[in-house]
Amino acid sequence: MRVLTLISLLLAPPAAQCAADVSKPNVIIVLTDDQGYGDLSLTGNPILKTPNMDRLAREGVQFTNFHVDSYCTPTRSALMTGRYCHRVGGWGTINGRNMLRDEEVTMADVFRHNGYRTGHFGKWHLGTSYPYRPMDRGFDEWLGHGDGGTGCTTDYWGNDRVNDHYIHNGHWEDKPRPGFEGDVFFEAAMQFIRDNKTRPFFTYLAPYNPHGPCSLPGQPGAGSYRGKNVPGDFYATIARIDENLGRLRAFLKDEGLADNTLLVFLTDNGTAAGEKIFNAGMRGKKGSPYDGGHRVPCFLHWPAGGFDKPVTVDRLAAHLDWLPTLIDLCALRLPKPIVFDGVSLKPLLAGPRTPQPERTLILGTPQNQAGPNQSPPRYGVNCAVMTDRWRLVNDKELYDMTTDPGQQRDLARTQPRVVNELHAAYQRYWTSVSARDEGWRGWPIIGSAQATEIGLCAEDWYTTEGSCPWNQAAVARGAAAFGHWPVRIAEAGTYRIEVRRWPREADAPLAGIPVGPKTVDAFLRDQPVIGLLYGDMPKALPVARVRLKIGANVQETAVDNKDKASIFTAKVDPGPTDIEATLLDLDGKPLCSAFYVTISKTEETK
Repeated sequence: MRVLTLISLLLAPPAAQCAADVSKPNVIIVLTDDQGYGDLSLTGNPILKTPNMDRLAREGVQFTNFHVDSYCTPTRSALMTGRYCHRVGGWGTINGRNMLRDEEVTMADVFRHNGYRTGHFGKWHLGTSYPYRPMDRGFDEWLGHGDGGTGCTTDYWGNDRVNDHYIHNGHWEDKPRPGFEGDVFFEAAMQFIRDNKTRPFFTYLAPYNPHGPCSLPGQPGAGSYRGKNVPGDFYATIARIDENLGRLRAFLKDEGLADNTLLVFLTDNGTAAGEKIFNAGMRGKKGSPYDGGHRVPCFLHWPAGGFDKPVTVDRLAAHLDWLPTLIDLCALRLPKPIVFDGVSLKPLLAGPRTPQPERTLILGTPQNQAGPNQSPPRYGVNCAVMTDRWRLVNDKELYDMTTDPGQQRDLARTQPRVVNELHAAYQRYWTSVSARDEGWRGWPIIGSAQATEIGLCAEDWYTTEGSCPWNQAAVARGAAAFGHWPVRIAEAGTYRIEVRRWPREADAPLAGIPVGPKTVDAFLRDQPVIGLLYGDMPKALPVARVRLKIGANVQETAVDNKDKASIFTAKVDPGPTDIEATLLDLDGKPLCSAFYVTISKTEETK
């Protein structure tokens, strides 16, 4: 058995020569967050109703053996590049492990190079600082919340998914947008389509739902699922996505776009909350190397391409196949040579009886099981080597999926030949993808023309032990955690560094707490949200001094109880460096690292 690879495609002519071609299909990818294979009525869920997802599956191609990684960022990095997450750098969700290597070509880059307008609406989770933002990776339009999710430290302070502030093309909007977060993203995507329907468009629509915390507007979150001993808020959120999917399809029909729009629906990992109710007979959930962690629903509908009749594909397929497949189906050309780990699924779409070669696919999602967060992934951890028949889990357990789809009987001792073959495939994979592990994490660029001011927060810390404070609740309680930001300085000069415990919009003193609660708009687990979305109320810290270290430059200054920020200036040479800001008490004892830092060029540098 061997790992199939799609070899480099021919170079395209310069982007300026790729005129828009209205005959090319429009493409929409809908990617939900934390919805598993069993979280649809189509797959047998006894409680949840998803009529629009079911209809989409029955009106086109349904993949029943489709796999992704078992966490958010790894799936998104592989989907966007057609390459293994470990290879492209996006193998974790925090600590800079969620940022694509600069040189990677994204799906948006490819579509833009072929004359498409490109828009992303929803969750990115591949970085919010230059050069990792959607607008730096091929998207013309971008509307989002926090990188990892609503309520993360990258999010606007106090967002609760209803009547929130949004980041639009790299800047937080001054006024909140009314309505529920998921509705806002679908509506924004439809407006983008409406504005660009005279030319081909690529729309990447990735709601943050049903990833927790599951909050909904106007009524208790469980809705019609209350009192049924189910994760009602989780299911209700999926039902809301289903309604929006129906709205999207009706909109495409009304705009005359349904026939030549290639619509793909999939999810980013196994279920986060529904496995106790229904898991389609699978073992594991989100984060697991067993099928319950990475087998997900996936549907394709494109009437003009002939994909508007029921077809079931039960052969092994994965998220990293979609970019090669779309290149094949849409006759796209590449801006530069790429060696994909994924393969085109076009041959599988010809019909279930079409002979196909045997395939070996490796899913390795190290995530935070790699040990300390600064460590590279570890061999044989949280991985699965897959064929249509076999699963080698964590490089030691073997399961025959034809007789044991629930992965209960380990056959490693009785099938040594199969174990050896799959082990050898994993070794080849590991040697290939881990070659550049040491020292890798995201390195935001400061002082470039594309980003003269850049904001950093604790979600992107590089830590020497433990986890970083990735959500606003950790900031609110003043978590005693320490880390620094690896960055790259684009231009030598003098920079202004603004150090804060709270983000700018919270408008709170370093030694105090935000004044006045945010208006409660959402419901969480049948109760109104109290305070922050993740539940912790703000706590004051006795901050009396702030220390800044940027490269070899170390400064320290006193602050009073009214200071909202400590402002430093520092002369910095170009190249990689570390930024570390520490909050100290009156005796000089470190309380924690500062959770927010903003760096900008001074007039001298400009």
